[in-house]
Amino acid sequence: MIIKASVLLRYLIPFYDPDIKNWSGEARLMRWLTFAWLLIGLIVLYSASFPEGEANYGDGFYIIKRQVLFVWLGMILFNWIVRSPLTNILKISPWMLFVFLGLILATLVGFGTSVNGATRWIAIGPFLLQPSEFMKPFLVIQSAWIFGNWERLPWRVRLTWIGIFGLVLVGILVQPNLSTTALCGMTIWLIALASGLPFGYLGTTAVLGAMTAVLSITFKEYQRKRITSFLDPWADPMGNGYQLVQSLYAIGSGGVWGTGYGLSQQKLFYLPIQYTDFIFSVFAEEFGIMGGIALLCLLGLYSTLALRIAMNCRHRVKRLIALGVMVVMIGQSLLNIGVATGALPTTGLPFPLFSYGGSSVVSCLILSALIIRVARESNEAEVVPLKQSQAT
Repeated sequence: MIIKASVLLRYLIPFYDPDIKNWSGEARLMRWLTFAWLLIGLIVLYSASFPEGEANYGDGFYIIKRQVLFVWLGMILFNWIVRSPLTNILKISPWMLFVFLGLILATLVGFGTSVNGATRWIAIGPFLLQPSEFMKPFLVIQSAWIFGNWERLPWRVRLTWIGIFGLVLVGILVQPNLSTTALCGMTIWLIALASGLPFGYLGTTAVLGAMTAVLSITFKEYQRKRITSFLDPWADPMGNGYQLVQSLYAIGSGGVWGTGYGLSQQKLFYLPIQYTDFIFSVFAEEFGIMGGIALLCLLGLYSTLALRIAMNCRHRVKRLIALGVMVVMIGQSLLNIGVATGALPTTGLPFPLFSYGGSSVVSCLILSALIIRVARESNEAEVVPLKQSQAT
């Protein structure tokens, strides 16, 4: 009866887990870092989204309540993954990849819902599912498995999976979603690099990827305008450069210590999509340069711990999973910050665990759970060779 009550609590209160005392120190620390990142994100999202909820839905809590619902769902998956052997997750990964690939292709043939000119979502009742977000963890898992076992796989299997990865990237690109395509492509490429794949293959793939990006920008006018507005947003401050100009106003208004929590002025319908793509601008305005530095320190601590987990892992595939998770979580965060500060062209990438979006937050919690699971199994794996050596 006590065991059943404990299991029930894990679902009703997914942050509750009495078993973490048996985890390795790295796994426990990564879990608390993830929760700290998530909590800060919810606090910032509440402030950034309140005016939008009040004006458009008559409820300032509308957006944050929906986000908390998806956090709860994501935490259920999080808890399942951190308790499940990675061998089991590796078995279901290719099937999940095919499911979300099918959903991505479905958005292109009439089943998608368009928002701001992009058809990246599938409507499920009052909620929007973004398949490309859910694709990220399974791309990490499957590319880690392929490149981790590269030398043992026949060329038929290698080429088949390279073709599948290419189809995934093309499907996301056509939605259109160049930024997510680039992030997923770079993640696969970096996992291949970390696996020790020959530079000839990597160089050829990098050139093809760069050519694809150039062609996409060449044929899509809105992407060209993003590049030109990024180079000189003040040339058209009320048109193509409007988002970046308002973002820079927000960041500049924050000064050293910020205007104070909840006191951002730019979120009052000056800064577009202030609770998704440009949520860092609201954070920087309310918490200032010092808040931005503290956030970068959190990201630095997360990436350092992730690298430590990867380096301590003796299993090649699991090591690549940990590296892939770090690339997605930290890389996407830095890309979002780069866009908000004008260091990079405007993209549609959300800030992990900060930006509003059910698909994004669930995907990020799945990714975080994967690296925690790697940390748990790495700690357990250290004991196995000792037992084997004693037996011999």
